[in-house]
Amino acid sequence: MLLAGQIGEGQATPCRSESGDERKNVEEKSDLNIAALFENEKVSEGTDNGDLPAYVSAFIEKEVGNDLKSLKKLDKLIEQMTESKMQLEEQVLTISSEIPKRIQNALKNAEESKQFLNQFLEQESHLFSSINSHLQTAQPWMEDLGAMIKQIDEIERHLAYLTWISQIEELSDNIQQYLMTNNVPEAASTLVSMAELDIKLQESSCTHLLSFMRATVKFWHKILKDKLTSDFEEILAQLHWPFITSPQSQTVGLSRPASAPETYSNLETLFCQLLKLQTSDELFTEPKQLPEKYSLPASSSVILPIQIMLTPLQKRFRYHFRGNRQTNVISKPEWYLAQVLMWIGNHTQFLDEKIQPMLDKVGSSVNARLEFSRGLVMLVLEKLAADIPCLLYDDNLFCHLVDEVLLFERELHSVHGYPGTFANCMHILSEETCFQRWLTVERKFALQKMDSMLSSEAAWISQYKDITDVDEMKVPDCAETFMTLLLVITASRKLQFLELQKDLVDDFRIRLTQVMKEETRASLGFRYCAILNAVNYVSTVLADWADNVFFLQLQQAALEVFAENNTLSKLQLGQLASMESSVFDDMINLLERLKHDMLTRQVDHVFREVKDAAKLYKKERWLSLPSQSEQAVLSLSGSACPLLLTLRDRLLQLEQQLCFSLFKIFWQMLVEKLDIYIYQEIILANHFNEGGAAQLQFDMTRNLFPLFSHYCKRPENYFKHVKEACIVLNLNTGSALLLKDVLQSAPGQPPATAALNELGIYKLAQQDVEILLNLRTHWPNTGK
Repeated sequence: MLLAGQIGEGQATPCRSESGDERKNVEEKSDLNIAALFENEKVSEGTDNGDLPAYVSAFIEKEVGNDLKSLKKLDKLIEQMTESKMQLEEQVLTISSEIPKRIQNALKNAEESKQFLNQFLEQESHLFSSINSHLQTAQPWMEDLGAMIKQIDEIERHLAYLTWISQIEELSDNIQQYLMTNNVPEAASTLVSMAELDIKLQESSCTHLLSFMRATVKFWHKILKDKLTSDFEEILAQLHWPFITSPQSQTVGLSRPASAPETYSNLETLFCQLLKLQTSDELFTEPKQLPEKYSLPASSSVILPIQIMLTPLQKRFRYHFRGNRQTNVISKPEWYLAQVLMWIGNHTQFLDEKIQPMLDKVGSSVNARLEFSRGLVMLVLEKLAADIPCLLYDDNLFCHLVDEVLLFERELHSVHGYPGTFANCMHILSEETCFQRWLTVERKFALQKMDSMLSSEAAWISQYKDITDVDEMKVPDCAETFMTLLLVITASRKLQFLELQKDLVDDFRIRLTQVMKEETRASLGFRYCAILNAVNYVSTVLADWADNVFFLQLQQAALEVFAENNTLSKLQLGQLASMESSVFDDMINLLERLKHDMLTRQVDHVFREVKDAAKLYKKERWLSLPSQSEQAVLSLSGSACPLLLTLRDRLLQLEQQLCFSLFKIFWQMLVEKLDIYIYQEIILANHFNEGGAAQLQFDMTRNLFPLFSHYCKRPENYFKHVKEACIVLNLNTGSALLLKDVLQSAPGQPPATAALNELGIYKLAQQDVEILLNLRTHWPNTGK
């Protein structure tokens, strides 16, 4: 009964734990042993499904089982479960008493928060009303204050306006007082200050003030400029400016009598005062600009004192080279170009020695000579811009103008140091219409020149033929003239001219090829050799140009254009960028191929003649020649004479007609073919007794090889097959037998190679040596 009661109590407990938090608390507060039992047997699944009797049966089965002795544990189990039940009941009671208190506290806190919120809302409403009332009261004051601030701002603007006017009038009065007391330097300095104020005011919207300022500056600038210009021109006249005569006569301007120091002092004073007017002068004087199509670089005006010094020369230029003057001849551009160069040269010394120190003294960075040159060059540019449209479609006149302009530019830059960054004639010639016409004319005249020089009687004759140390390359006149022609057209817009040059080189190559084909039957003739020398010269010069700074710059410019247009592969662009290739590589490759074809044809021609001359030598009775001991002295084989004479004559002929580098290639190609021919057609095709082997060696080493000793130190190194074959054939009998045994006992092994190397045989293979040994007939009779 007691067990049943306990079980009944045990049933009630899990039932209560089935619902929610109560069951969770029971599980957390249970005895550790019971928890372990529940976990080990995994009986929670059964209780979750409500199968309580099964759970209790399983529990008793586990604890008691079939062992009656286990019944002793029942008391202890009942005690533990009773204690667990009491703990669970205490927890339930505790929770039931605490929850209402917590709820009550939470409600109380919520009520207090609500009261605080109501208080804040009341305060906010009160403040809002107060602020609105204050704003309504202050609104008239704000309107009155805003009106007063506007009045103050307007008065301040008026004061500032009056201040500017006062400042302008004060500067104007100062200039007037300085001029009344003849204090021109101070007047000029004051005008500089006024001009600087004018520049500062340019951002102002006060148009009347700006107009007043500009008018005042212009007024005093004109007065000061006229006065100083008049005095400056008077001083220049005393120095006989401008110097129209040659530089040798410039002593008139550079050395004066006793009054010279005073004159130069006045010149310096006036020059510096005019220099001060530069700022104000730039406000009113716009620099002369040619149309935008000429793309002249931006530049400032020529400084005022230099402008005044240029005035008489500008008048002379316009008088002589404009209008209907006899000196204004459109077909004679060299007249005005030479005149400008002469003026620059005539005044260089005076500008460097007298004017430049004045500029340096005031800290100016201007170069007097270049500034003077810049002013004169502008006259030339204006003249070119006016004349070119009139002669653009007359090829002769246009070509003459371009030639003269290029000469003018060269002297201007090289002799007078005129910078390339300044406006120059190339900007006029590079205008698109003019430039395209220039390219057309250059191509036309270049092709005409090419035709005339190729048809000339002296086209294939070197003009330096009688000067040995100059005529190393034996360059025919047509090739040298052609390369000079290419150099002449390396001008501005260089990339376009580069394409023209490449086209002309290709055209020249084609024409050389055509002439060469006409001379193919006489491939050893003078004309054929001259063509070959021309091809070699053009290729060599183009290769040299590839390392020239001028063409390296072209290559960089071309690289940028190719990259933009995607006209080359990444590999080709990389090769150009790394300088592994050049802009002339395609041309050079074609020329080199032509050169190689022509040399091959010459080598084949000579080789055929040598083979014909060697027919008797091939049939020599090498097998029955007397031994060396039977002859007093060895002499050249009679049948070898035609071969050697033919070879000698052709070598001498081509040495005279080909340049050194070509002839070197020629004889080395010929020797290579000759070495193989003698080895295969003469040596391997015959058998040799002791006398025959000795005669062959004598003919080769004492007669054939020395023919080439003039061209290299060790000619035998170019006849490796023949030289080594002679060594094998002329071995004494003992050495030959020993070598034969080594080759047969260790074919392809290091001992065999070492034995061959010891004899001086490196080129021939072991099989070849064995064949040569078998060609020997002078073996001892061993009964084998």
